[in-house]
Amino acid sequence: MTKVEIRPAVIEDAAIIHRFITDLAIYEKAEHEMLASISEIETSIFGSESTVNGLICLLKGEAIGFAIYFYNYSTWLGKNGLFLEDLYVMPEHRGIGAGKQLLQHLAKIAVSKNCGRFEWNVLDWNEPALDFYASLGAKQQEEWIGHRLEGEALLALARSS
Repeated sequence: MTKVEIRPAVIEDAAIIHRFITDLAIYEKAEHEMLASISEIETSIFGSESTVNGLICLLKGEAIGFAIYFYNYSTWLGKNGLFLEDLYVMPEHRGIGAGKQLLQHLAKIAVSKNCGRFEWNVLDWNEPALDFYASLGAKQQEEWIGHRLEGEALLALARSS
């Protein structure tokens, strides 16, 4: 495993984070859903009201990946959890252990913050990611089905009261 440097993301990383998010959206066949601008990333991740954190993964000083995470809450555990929104390593740097080191770093953060869980979602067709996460001991959650309100459906529910 090649040792990488992992550091907290700073506002000056907004453009590289934007590029990584775009690359991830292309990989996930959802480029048309990637609407965030660099300015929106600056505000949503680094603004004073942000509840989001980011990590940058570097190899020899070059940014090769990132992770975006936030804290959620488990009423059953009575503890916060760490939720990984996105993790991405550039294709040419996969297989060197960068993804695993990002996850190890996040696990250490979760433990240091007394989180009861460390969770993320994976697309059902992404076999390399599913296999990788399983190799780390992650358990696939099959009894929970994700739901989402967005766009007009979200606005309609908000207006319906």
